[in-house]
Amino acid sequence: MNTTLTLLFRRQPVALLVAASLLLATSCTAPRAIVTTGKVTPQGEFRVGYNQGFNVATSSLSKVGSAVKEAASQAASQEKVDYTEATTKIQAAALAYVLDPVQPTADLSIRYGIIPRLDAGYKYAFGSHVFDTQLQLLGPTGSPENPGAGAASGTTYASIGLQFATQRAKLPSLPFLDDINSVLNFRATRNDLLVPLTFSQSFGPEEEIGAISYGLVYGHSWVSYGFAPEKIFNGSVKVPELTLQKRNFSSFGGFVNLKLGYRYVYVIPAISVFYQNYGNYTLLNGASTSLSGVTFVPSLGFQLRVPNLFK
Repeated sequence: MNTTLTLLFRRQPVALLVAASLLLATSCTAPRAIVTTGKVTPQGEFRVGYNQGFNVATSSLSKVGSAVKEAASQAASQEKVDYTEATTKIQAAALAYVLDPVQPTADLSIRYGIIPRLDAGYKYAFGSHVFDTQLQLLGPTGSPENPGAGAASGTTYASIGLQFATQRAKLPSLPFLDDINSVLNFRATRNDLLVPLTFSQSFGPEEEIGAISYGLVYGHSWVSYGFAPEKIFNGSVKVPELTLQKRNFSSFGGFVNLKLGYRYVYVIPAISVFYQNYGNYTLLNGASTSLSGVTFVPSLGFQLRVPNLFK
């Protein structure tokens, strides 16, 4: 009986965490919050984490005003929609939200130390699958239980990472975006690559009580999209669908995060900022739009360190 109660007690926090994640993760946006430090996972160790963030993109905010929301609602209620400037703005809003939405994000992650200066991990962002690796360039490679040579509070670490995410992009579940999708029949896919260069200073030997981290990030995204509307007309002629279009763009950013805890459990508040020029995008009826903007990604993460028990 005591064993059963103990198992239930241990499983309850995990169940609560999963339930909270499902409630908070409203889309499948690839995570861009940088919550790692310059020190990679020591060989043979695991790190398990949960991260909750919010993606705030100026491009999406600028493309969706009250007039666009009203036009989308009106178009969704009509059996036939005449192509106007409002139709162009609706398409631009849909693209902006797929390229960089305004919405909460969440992911569950696991990392493993492969060799002393290299680890690899996987994140599930509720629809987006993310694979990444990190190579440590500077600093000792020990653990709090077995510090490496030169490990002390204030020791500097540095690493470079590579993260690849793939997903079937979709509009967030918001009323006006549902209206837009019902009018445009919008479809899209995307792949994202991130390369963070991270520096950190340890709190305690080998980040025993945490670290402060900062650095630069380069990103590149590949997007395919198209529109297949059924009720948009140019006069008496139905507007033909926009076949699959392919675009790619780069992002440039920086970040800072703070890792606080003791040996096994840490909390990690972070902020990342990106700038991207998304480029020009073809729309229905021969129209086009150009997009650019800044994105802010505040986040709060939790990390569990599982030491190497067989070393």
